[in-house]
Parts: sequence; C-alpha cells; structure tokens
Amino acid sequence: MLLSTLVIGIVLGGTYALIALGLTIQYGVARIMNLAYGELVIAGAFATYLVVTAGGLNPFVALIIVVPAAYAACYFLYAVVMQPLERRSRGSGRLEVDSILVTFGLMFLFQGFLVLGFGSGFTGYSWFEAPVDILGTKIAASRLVGAVLAIAIGAALYVVMQKTRWGMAMRAVATRPAYAPLVGINSVVLARSAFATGGALAALGGAILSMSQPFTPTDGVFLTMKALVIIIMGGVGNLAGALAAGLMLGLVEAGVASAVDPGLTLAVTYAIFLAVLLWRPQGLFR
Repeated sequence: MLLSTLVIGIVLGGTYALIALGLTIQYGVARIMNLAYGELVIAGAFATYLVVTAGGLNPFVALIIVVPAAYAACYFLYAVVMQPLERRSRGSGRLEVDSILVTFGLMFLFQGFLVLGFGSGFTGYSWFEAPVDILGTKIAASRLVGAVLAIAIGAALYVVMQKTRWGMAMRAVATRPAYAPLVGINSVVLARSAFATGGALAALGGAILSMSQPFTPTDGVFLTMKALVIIIMGGVGNLAGALAAGLMLGLVEAGVASAVDPGLTLAVTYAIFLAVLLWRPQGLFR
C-alpha cells in the first residue's frame, strides 16, 4: 500500500506542480494575483478536447496548437486589461489588490463562456487507457505519461530560468523590480512575457489534465486554490519550491485518500495551508 500511495502521489503531484508554476511566474514577475488562473487551465483542457475530438488529432499534436494559442491570448489579455492597471498603480502598491478584483470578475466571465459553450456536465475523451504496472500499482498510461511530461517540463523551466539570459532578467524583475531598469531590463515587456508564459503553462496543465480525467467548466476554482496553496507552501516566486510543494501535496492527498478517507483530501490540503501560513508565512523554501 505504501508503494501504491507513493506512485499515485507522484503522478498527482507532478500535475499539480506544473499547474502551479504558471501562477508562480505570473505573480512573482508580473505581480498579478490571477484568480482566473484555474479557468485558463480548464480552457486549455476544453481546447485540447476540441482538437482531439473534432480534429481527430493526438493530444501531443494538440499541445503544439493549444499552448502557443494560450500564450498569444494571455499576451493580448495583459496588454488590454492588466497593463492599464499596472500603469495606474505604478509606485502605489495597488496592483496586487486591483488584479485580484479584476481577475475575480474574469473568473466568472470565463466560466460563463465555458458553460455556455460546453454545458455544465463532465467532458472528456479516451486516450491511451491501458494500465501500466508500477511496483504492483496499476496506473493508466495516459496519467503516467502526463505526470512524466509535467515533471520534465517543470524541471526544464527551472533550468531555463536559472541558466539563460531571459531567465536571469525574469528573476531580476521578480526580486528587484525597481532596480531592473537600471541595467537595461524592460520590466513592462518582461511582465507581459511572464503573464503570457504563465497562461501557456496553465493551458499545458489543462491539456495534460484532460488526457487522464473528465473535467467541468467549474473545476477552475478548485485548481486556482490548489495552485495558491502550492505557491505559498513553496515560497512565492520560487519555481523549485513550487515543484517540491506540488509533489508534497500530491503525496499527502494520496496518503489521506488511501489511509483515511478520500473525502478528507481537500480538508487536509487547507489544514496544511493554514499551518504553513501560521508557522512559516514566507513558505517552506526561501
């Protein structure tokens, strides 16, 4: 049972970690607390569903279409909605509060469009459902592929942020936004790029999610809350912390579901969240 819980927890945590990475980048660099983030994840899942079912394409091919489209859409969204907020609040510290209010409204707007287009019931498709035996635990191949993909992309993104000039500029804006322009960094362009990158990661997480389980237009709220728990546990803006916290949360949920009751996983998640806020509000990692 311990090995089974470990495998299931890693699979679950890998998906959580990838979904949380996008919100970490959006808030850490662009200072946008995006409460509509979960709706972007679900929109990516529905877009993948359309490409797979209507276009008859493989989900991996759908990623090539969905992820760049999400990047472009979020790049445009930042220019139209978020950048005016950033200009208005420059120097006043109001951007976080304003972004919460605006994205709270966008959450219901996006959710309404998804319900109107796809209905309020469960949606999904069948792909690569053959069971794979790992240490005596049967895992659907689609879920296993999604988890491996999520962890690999998360690790690659961490390396890019640490080793490339683009990543260094991102970290400079995240840690010292007032000083970044002094060394020739255009913080406005970087913030827009960070918001769009976060949106692309959200759509990618939704696409991976759609490979292994059904989803509804209202699932976005829970995904946003899970992402918030993970980035606060891992330390706001800390990519490695988000990856570790996502895996930890997946392991905890799998353990509670296996040893106690599946209905208590959400309660345990928020209990951990409250404990971290009270004990170590800066997160488990620096």
